[in-house]
Amino acid sequence: MGGTFNPIHHGHLVTAEAIRDEFKLDKVIFVPSGKPPHKDNNKIASPDHRWMMTVLATITNEYFSVSSMEVKKKGESYTRDTILELKKIYGETTDCYFITGADAIAEISTWHKVEDLPKLAKFIAVSRPGYKLDINKIDSRFRKCTYLIEVPALAISSTEIRKRIKRGQSIKYLLPETVENYIYKNNLYL
Repeated sequence: MGGTFNPIHHGHLVTAEAIRDEFKLDKVIFVPSGKPPHKDNNKIASPDHRWMMTVLATITNEYFSVSSMEVKKKGESYTRDTILELKKIYGETTDCYFITGADAIAEISTWHKVEDLPKLAKFIAVSRPGYKLDINKIDSRFRKCTYLIEVPALAISSTEIRKRIKRGQSIKYLLPETVENYIYKNNLYL
């Protein structure tokens, strides 16, 4: 499951668990992006902070793990490179599913070196509350290897959590308590 996780919240966790269960996955590896090419990196928490929050959020689920491969990488992080690295670690024959938001999969043709991605992994595009994706709007190369999934709606977003912190509003129960404590301890998103 790739993402900025700025910060990770219960919506991410519910999504990962629902997909793990539905697809009978052995594990879900959360991969916080190091330097995402489609984001303004001056407006997100440092990769190390986002990695640590993801570790804290996932530690109680035996099927979840967190990879630091993109966080440790110098330069921008690309999905293709990450999938190739995971294939090296877990074996070329391992079925790899890339879990992402439906809004992100709609823009997959703008990603870096997408030509061989359909051969490397299957994609699970998760609809977020208020966002419905038509499979015909996805790049035709990806239609056969992409599953569109609706997960029980939790209308939580990282953007809204950051706004609430700036306004001095409570973020309790929007994310794991360990992540909430980490954010306040490290004065993130103020």
